[in-house]
Amino acid sequence: MAESYLAWDLSVLEHRRVMVMRRQIARNRRESENPLDLEDSEFLYLYRVTKDMFSELVGALRPSLQKQRPYGLSVESQLLTALRFYASGCYQLPVGLQWGCSMSQKSVSRVVHAITEAINEKLLRKYIKFPMTPEGRRAAKAKFRNAPQPFPDAIGAIDCTHIKILAPKLHEEAYVSGHHEGHSLNVQVVCDPDLLILNINAKWPGARHDAHIWANSPVRSTMKRHFDNGDRRTWLLGDDGYPLEPWLMTLIKNQHLGTPERRYTDAHGSARNIIKRCFGVLKSVFRCLSHQRQLMYEPYTAGLIVNACAVLHNMRIKYRLLEPYVTTSTEIIVDSYNDDGLEDTGRVTGTGRAIAKRIQRRLINTTFT
Repeated sequence: MAESYLAWDLSVLEHRRVMVMRRQIARNRRESENPLDLEDSEFLYLYRVTKDMFSELVGALRPSLQKQRPYGLSVESQLLTALRFYASGCYQLPVGLQWGCSMSQKSVSRVVHAITEAINEKLLRKYIKFPMTPEGRRAAKAKFRNAPQPFPDAIGAIDCTHIKILAPKLHEEAYVSGHHEGHSLNVQVVCDPDLLILNINAKWPGARHDAHIWANSPVRSTMKRHFDNGDRRTWLLGDDGYPLEPWLMTLIKNQHLGTPERRYTDAHGSARNIIKRCFGVLKSVFRCLSHQRQLMYEPYTAGLIVNACAVLHNMRIKYRLLEPYVTTSTEIIVDSYNDDGLEDTGRVTGTGRAIAKRIQRRLINTTFT
């Protein structure tokens, strides 16, 4: 009996010795491998950010990530590992084995959680802002008027996209998507012609319809409040999955060529195409969100990862990494239609859909006739 206990103790000690050696080897590799020595193009390819953008991220996140232990992971190592995970969408173990990371699967898991939470806490509200003030809404309208595919008085295009996730243990059936195999989040996004994300909502399960998410969205409440306060010429652009509302213009289907309704629908579809491009760019840059990948996390953490990638997407636009079109002229390509009484809140009566139909009709008659 004593010999069996001794053998067990020796095996435990050997296992601990091997683990300590592995940690020391990984620490030595991290100290000898400096990704910042890479060429700028190679650094951008691996981590999806420039070195200047990386320095800004380190400065913003350091207060939340600085370790007290002398041998704790540096903020730079944590951020590089999380960025590599966002960029590749690989499992945690292969990410940890990649050059420049050199850490265990458990360490990668902790790092991804820590970086994701820090980005949501420190940077989400800074880089994802919906235009709330009159000045912000006028600037958003100017972008649409001067865009290659203009549309009068729009401030954003809205749509939803599915992000695959691990099947949750609670309310699993709510996350089964009818559009994709498996489980997903249905993520609502609003963007502008520069592909800048103005609002993101990544908390809804995949079985929820776009219209249901919109009906319960803070963005809808904001648009309705501005409309009730007299802003009658501001709207978002949505597809036929959304209801027509005074602050949300949708398509008019099955219209004949050459009619004002068809011209309105064509202009609407061309202007709203930016949201599809935004999804394409977001998922191609951050492959963890691609339909070819699956976030192996429960819904709440998966939603935080989606938010973190959206923040990095907007930072890339700030650093001009997406090269969106740049408006070089202040000329208004499409003039806004005349007031025609819409500013007077007392003169607009009827149900919400009836008001929306009248607003849509006036828009068609004054702009697309």
